[in-house]
Amino acid sequence: MPEYPHSISSKLPKVTSTIFSVMSQLAQEEQAINLSQGYPDFPMDARLIGLVNQYMLQGLNQYPPMAGIPKLREVIAAKTEKLYGASYDPDKEINITAGGAQAIFTAILATIHEGDEVIIFTPAYDSYAPAVELAGGKPVYVQLKASNYAIDWPQVKKLITRHTRMLIINTPHNPSGAIITEKDIEELIKLTNNNDIMILSDEVYEHMVFDSQKHLSLSAYPELAERSIIVSSFGKTFHCTGWKMGYVLAPANLMTEFRKVHQYNVFTVNAPMQYAFADYLADEENYMHVAEHYQHKRNLFLSAVKASRFKSKPSKGTYFQLLDYSQISEEEDTEFAIRLTKEFKVASIPVSVFYHNPVQNSVLRFCFAKEEETLLRAGDILCKI
Repeated sequence: MPEYPHSISSKLPKVTSTIFSVMSQLAQEEQAINLSQGYPDFPMDARLIGLVNQYMLQGLNQYPPMAGIPKLREVIAAKTEKLYGASYDPDKEINITAGGAQAIFTAILATIHEGDEVIIFTPAYDSYAPAVELAGGKPVYVQLKASNYAIDWPQVKKLITRHTRMLIINTPHNPSGAIITEKDIEELIKLTNNNDIMILSDEVYEHMVFDSQKHLSLSAYPELAERSIIVSSFGKTFHCTGWKMGYVLAPANLMTEFRKVHQYNVFTVNAPMQYAFADYLADEENYMHVAEHYQHKRNLFLSAVKASRFKSKPSKGTYFQLLDYSQISEEEDTEFAIRLTKEFKVASIPVSVFYHNPVQNSVLRFCFAKEEETLLRAGDILCKI
């Protein structure tokens, strides 16, 4: 094909392939155990697959309503009220999305204008800042405290200006596994009192909080819920990340704006899967024990690496565990992650890539959403380094 005669000015000049794609490809090339990208390697519930097939065979394969089928939105409303005591109108305040990433992208494009400032806590999931930039906004970065990845609220207050339009909260937090506390909620309420700052709350790991801790959804706090777009994920909760399905909760005024973009972004989401999730989600037994499932896997992985030279603090949520390799190597984490994959055949994600300006703390992120045998094999290898 001949070279295109006109140059194209990239809207995201600094963006290349994500680190998740890079490390997963490297793991495949090296035939390494892939604990890098966050997806399960074990089967999902066959009953859920059966429900999708059932509704396909019933002919429910055409466009569903833009916001999602009513039954699924009603079940989500009932679940939200049961778990968090929050009341959302299924018609005006709940929308089904093509996964969490689409929900986040749509929420930002719907609400952020040219010159608006958006506070992002780093290390941060890599989709936040590009979406802000594409909307014409300006990411403003606040670094979490490295020891426990807590929010530095005095620093946040210093960065609030008349241009601040949104804060992006992520709890449980990817990549650190940290969770917000009641103290964080208090600070967030004080910070957003008497202004028009919105909150985008990424809660896709809401059902993965460990050690008898409770997920603090912003939906449970009226002062925050009234200004928050809350994102959740079926893919994370039900081990089907490839299905790319999630939903958002938001007050009617924000949801109106969200849907204006959603209708032109994806318009609607896979019909038979919506009907299947409506049935599956109605039984709370299908999601109430997810935390126990992953806590067992976290504990197994930590036990498997206990004799290694890696240092760790147990993850409080998500299905990620950070390991500190400072007693093993002085290499930068990107270099060590590549060497770990090539020489020792275990793939991870270097945490420095989650920062605006890479921070070297000698920490790698490992995904423990894997079969027990996979985790034990990986642990055995890591103990020999």
